[in-house]
Amino acid sequence: MLTTIAIANYRSLLNLIMPMAPLNLITGFNGSGKSNLYKSLRLLAETAQGGVISSLAREGGLESAYWAGPEKLTAKMLSGEVAIQGGQRQQAYRLRLGFASDDIGYCIDLGLPTPAASAFAFDPEIKRECIWAGSSYRPASVLVERQGPVVKVKDGRRWHIIAQHMNTFDSMLSEVADMQLAPEILHTRELIRGWRFYDHFRSDAHAPARQPHIGTRTPALSQDGHDLAAALQTIIEIGDHPALQNAVDDAFPGAHIRIGVQEDGRFILYFSQPGLLRPLTAAELSDGTLRYLLWVAALLTPRPPSLMVLNEPETSLHPDLLPALGRLIKYAAQHTQVWVVSHARLMINELTDSPHCSALHLVKQLGSTQIEGQSLLDVPSWHWPAI
Repeated sequence: MLTTIAIANYRSLLNLIMPMAPLNLITGFNGSGKSNLYKSLRLLAETAQGGVISSLAREGGLESAYWAGPEKLTAKMLSGEVAIQGGQRQQAYRLRLGFASDDIGYCIDLGLPTPAASAFAFDPEIKRECIWAGSSYRPASVLVERQGPVVKVKDGRRWHIIAQHMNTFDSMLSEVADMQLAPEILHTRELIRGWRFYDHFRSDAHAPARQPHIGTRTPALSQDGHDLAAALQTIIEIGDHPALQNAVDDAFPGAHIRIGVQEDGRFILYFSQPGLLRPLTAAELSDGTLRYLLWVAALLTPRPPSLMVLNEPETSLHPDLLPALGRLIKYAAQHTQVWVVSHARLMINELTDSPHCSALHLVKQLGSTQIEGQSLLDVPSWHWPAI
């Protein structure tokens, strides 16, 4: 389980260090930085997929994604005693992302490229990456370190170089795969690749979840939900079928689902409710009912990830469904670490009823996203490697 997420200089996240619990709830008013925090997690996940540079490019490049305020917000600036003003930079221009668990930590620094005669002169460069043992970075705890093109691994008291011509646009997580020399890299890569993100399932008339598809065993619902019927059938056969029945009945008392298989192997979802003379197919379901069933399939996965991130799961759901969805999320948090961004008061009330829920409310001070009420004693132990 992750214990800390740390983001520096990404949009409104000047220096946010966030504690993590089994169930994490992020709330805040519009513009408080919830979307930026969610995007930073997606960006961090891209390091293990080899897509962090292209993801930044889609956001407009490093200049666009970088914190737009002064390098440091002083106490006098925050109190209004002095005007907000910049000055000569004291540190290098770096966007920094990191996380830690009790066992291992990782961080990546992205900076401006060195001047070169290249058409890609605006691509950010990966300046540094570190993997360390334990929940907090210390120079003595570093296991793997990448500086520029060189990757080195600690073996006892000695360092061994395992790569020295890394491209500035490639993360060592995606490019170095030596189980003998650097098992920590493989472990970290697989840890991050296991994270699962769900953001705004489609429910329009042409949504993939409404169409029949060839069924294959689906222990993890896809992000577009096209394999909904297959995912539900997988839960029925090898997953927590009683939890599936309970989740449907909790939201729609007396209802049940079944999956039909056509002659050509396409799976069809049938949804039966008291009072109806025939079951409804996915194509006939209301937007809210379909979205709820998508969340059921995602959260009751027979293959729980190390981290599941849900962005505003209440979208298009009737308020009456929100307590049931909250109970479903709490149940899922018994098997996987869950991170939820939400505006919905009914679901927030349900989630915060759990003793395992860490509810963090985001606010902005002078454009910088802060965790409301977080004192120095509440901030997890976190140290960025020296630039």
